[in-house]
Amino acid sequence: MEMAMSELNLEVVDHLAILTINRPEARNAVTLALSHSMVRAVDRINADPEIRVVILTGADGNFCAGMDLKGFLKGELPRIDGRGFAGMTEAPPKKPIIAAVEGYALGGGFELALACDMIVASETARFGLPEVKRGLVARGGGLLRLPQQMPYRKALELLMTGRFMDSAEAERFGLINRIVPGGEALTAALELAAEIAANGPLAVAAVKEVVTRAQDWRSDEAFALQRAYTDPVFASEDAKEGAAAFAEKRTPEWKGR
Repeated sequence: MEMAMSELNLEVVDHLAILTINRPEARNAVTLALSHSMVRAVDRINADPEIRVVILTGADGNFCAGMDLKGFLKGELPRIDGRGFAGMTEAPPKKPIIAAVEGYALGGGFELALACDMIVASETARFGLPEVKRGLVARGGGLLRLPQQMPYRKALELLMTGRFMDSAEAERFGLINRIVPGGEALTAALELAAEIAANGPLAVAAVKEVVTRAQDWRSDEAFALQRAYTDPVFASEDAKEGAAAFAEKRTPEWKGR
């Protein structure tokens, strides 16, 4: 399945959805039109049971340079109510999503990567939240997610100085999963996505739900609250299939139920 929306492309192959921001002439900066396209793409991904993992990337050597400033100067804010910047930062896909980052991931572009579950970056990648340099703040998730995903004081330094960070520094602080040579981020992300997609889809979905929600749960209620998401997994046909496939030394055939 392929879905082209001029500034955003969606391709589905072997249970994997590849979302590509396609504005290379503007380093894939985000417009309001692109944000609306993202909402449609995410809704389609969420509704398709055949899609198990999503990859978000940018065309032609850059991930995303953030908000399109020409649009901003015309009074355009590329955010959607309830969905956030680029139609995604407040409501990422319900499926696991991996950012494949080449080149610049700046401002809202970095916030898009932070909204993903995992990040694979090439040696060329540069991350930054330079909003303060423009008299703005990173309200698309940067202020909220960055201090959760890397050491607090280093996060404040990046947020308050607006300086850029290379992929080696990002990996050192646990912000990204893998570094690969330039031009290979998408290939490496596809390999990681295929490894995830080979597992039970209900189990993987439950992992994302519980890990995401548990950040807001009190420690004395967490085990009870997770049962709503984990009990159906243990009672599923897929759980029986996983055990049978292990015993029979074969690859499981998942049904997603």
